[in-house]
Amino acid sequence: MSASSYNTNTVNKRLRSKKRMELISTSLATLILILGAIVILIPLVWMLSTALKSDAELFTNTSFIPRDWAWGNFSKAWNSAPFNVYLRNTVFITVSCVIGALISNSLVAYGFAKINFRGKKVLFAVLLGTMMIPGSVTMIPTYLLFAKLKWIGTFLPLIVPSFFAGAFNVFLLRQFILRIPNDYSEAARIDGANEIMIFWRIIIPLMKPALTAIAIFEFNGKWNDFMGPLLYLRKEAMYTLQIGLRTFQSSNGMEWQSFMAASLIVLAPVMIIFFTLQKYFIEGVSMSGVKN
Repeated sequence: MSASSYNTNTVNKRLRSKKRMELISTSLATLILILGAIVILIPLVWMLSTALKSDAELFTNTSFIPRDWAWGNFSKAWNSAPFNVYLRNTVFITVSCVIGALISNSLVAYGFAKINFRGKKVLFAVLLGTMMIPGSVTMIPTYLLFAKLKWIGTFLPLIVPSFFAGAFNVFLLRQFILRIPNDYSEAARIDGANEIMIFWRIIIPLMKPALTAIAIFEFNGKWNDFMGPLLYLRKEAMYTLQIGLRTFQSSNGMEWQSFMAASLIVLAPVMIIFFTLQKYFIEGVSMSGVKN
């Protein structure tokens, strides 16, 4: 056997061995992800199974598959409490907070990423330092502040803070903006554009993935917020879905199928939005951690 043939066979064996290892590692990773997904989905499947069971088989049928599919539990649960009012309040609060978060965080992130000013690094470090302060520490001072402003019993304590940038959102957007070449901004300045025009016409269109990620984070946080409405809302006509669910559970005792049906209805918008915008969400989060 010649030296060239030996080298060729050796290279081929190494390539086959490498492909075999890649196939094994990919298959193992896929198997782990599938098992993890199954474990995560079990509570959701159990909720759906419970919501579709009748009173007679709730505690007798241990299977995930109901014998009699009680689809009427969903309408029964929704009509058992003023969920239409809770939904309207939740949508108003959530949409307002998402708009406020997108405006405030994008503006602050643009300033830290593209505008040079004295003390920028110190201010950014202080901003990041606020992420280490637990929410339980600021809960009482914040409540006292809103009480002095006479905002207790209104939606303002739930909405207004979103119009002030948050550390995590600013950091995520700043990292994304840093990836945008400065050539775009310089070319716009040569054409006479100011910072507001550059931000609105150039930066914002390129930030769609990161802004989508921020919108999903904010939507999920406000839609599922329980402590905020519990602290600041007083009238039932202003309750959100999370407070409404707790009130519904207290007033309906152990009607688990109705409670699970109502919980699934409340959970549905979060799941729909996440899976609809999943592509932009993953792109925004992954690209925000890399700087060219």
